[in-house]
Amino acid sequence: MTHDAVVYDLDGTLVRLAVDWDAVATEVATVLRERDVDPGTGDLWSMLELSDEVGHRSTVEETITRHERDGADRSERLPLAEGLPHGVPVGVCSLNAEVAVRDALDVHGIDPHVQSVVGRDTVGSSKPDPEGLLRVIDDLDASPEATVFVGDSESDAETARRAGTDFEWARAFDQRRYRA
Repeated sequence: MTHDAVVYDLDGTLVRLAVDWDAVATEVATVLRERDVDPGTGDLWSMLELSDEVGHRSTVEETITRHERDGADRSERLPLAEGLPHGVPVGVCSLNAEVAVRDALDVHGIDPHVQSVVGRDTVGSSKPDPEGLLRVIDDLDASPEATVFVGDSESDAETARRAGTDFEWARAFDQRRYRA
């Protein structure tokens, strides 16, 4: 089946950001402690949610985004990026900050082939909430039923399910049918 639009996740799908996520989590925990907030034992994304609850979201976002932007500059282009452009509209819906997504697309010359980008900071929610994916689909003037979301995680698969789109794993996606 060919779809009317293709939306990709970014990290692990089109590129691999060069980010040491453990180092990011350690730095975010330090940022929170410096603001008298106990980061607990949660992961990076739990600390991001906590930062929102205690009023330090912007500082934590800045910390994570700095690492993501550095990682975008040193990122690895993955095979699916080689299959662009497509003969249908293409978007990216990522858990990374929008500016880091755009940086990575630019570094690898992918940006001219992508019509819409949504990062975790573009809309009010993050994957697996479908809001970001639905925004991309709307930007592409497509419908969820005629869109495929391509990703590399269970969260991506759940996002697609919640949005009412088809889902394909990046490792198995045959994009030849979409090439321009």
